[in-house]
Amino acid sequence: MSSSNVNQILSRNINILTANTPLFINIKHNDFIHEYLTRYPATQLSCYNTHFEDYLLFKQHKQIDSFFSAQYQTEKTHDLIIIAFPKSKAELNFTLTMIAHAANESSTIIVVGENKSGIKSIDKVANKTLINCQKIDSARHCLLYVAKLSSNLPSFKLEDWYEYYDVTINDISLKVATLPGVFSQKSLDKGTRILLEHIPNIKPGKLLDFGCGAGVIASYIGKKHPDISLNLLDVSALAIQSSRKTLEINNLTGDVFASNSLSELKNKYDVVVSNPPFHQGIAINYQATESFLCNIKKHLCDKAHIYIVANSFLKYEPLMKKNMNNTSRLLTQQGFTIYQCIT
Repeated sequence: MSSSNVNQILSRNINILTANTPLFINIKHNDFIHEYLTRYPATQLSCYNTHFEDYLLFKQHKQIDSFFSAQYQTEKTHDLIIIAFPKSKAELNFTLTMIAHAANESSTIIVVGENKSGIKSIDKVANKTLINCQKIDSARHCLLYVAKLSSNLPSFKLEDWYEYYDVTINDISLKVATLPGVFSQKSLDKGTRILLEHIPNIKPGKLLDFGCGAGVIASYIGKKHPDISLNLLDVSALAIQSSRKTLEINNLTGDVFASNSLSELKNKYDVVVSNPPFHQGIAINYQATESFLCNIKKHLCDKAHIYIVANSFLKYEPLMKKNMNNTSRLLTQQGFTIYQCIT
């Protein structure tokens, strides 16, 4: 697997990455990892990923201690910690505070990211969590900073990092809990609101919320239809934890689990509802959603219902019609379309 731009700049600086107990946080699994382990075969490398697909790849290495969770916990002290600059700037301070227990005053912190990620603002974003932050390389459209952790960081408590907001749709109210980096962290996104405002009554049975984020869709349906069995999946550990919290504070129960698209699905479902994720950068990337739409049929019960909301420009409808019968448009509004499929 070829290296990303981020891992290429790390490879350029591999001479300064010597360590006994390094920790890589959300670094992609590719050629750089093999290069690092070859260069430093005696190192005790730990890799913490909040993305389930990356975690599964690291888990295959016997030389690596791999972790997937919303909170990194260890008894080790890491002398080097390398962090991929996150899409959400709030997530950087969340991560730095979280790993403080696993570092000391001599631990080196490296933060690396593409220019378009917002890493240029690191001095402002992390002015309370990092000290002596210095840019030491710029290459491959990326920046690499070296710093030390502030000694004044508070003890990390996951509960302190939740954002809460209220949602009311069609006289049904719920409270939403989100951790940094989770989709729609501070308020409900337009697409999900349109879906929930117009989704028909759901028949009893097992429901799957694909790409659950903070668990808004499943929680709303669970409140509206208490007899439905709720099942929620996401690729993000932070989203999974947020969904569990959202269910808890709304007095709901459900099975919330990690999955790379449909990789961990074992059951069949009567209803599938989703505002599926996609990446909009230089090119539209919805590989996980494409896999979901092409393969979900084998996980459906007879006469199952599927409801998908998406930006109207995304080409989901041809995929649904190709892989499932009876696909139609339920509604198009404010740039979003709700697709309905009855198997």
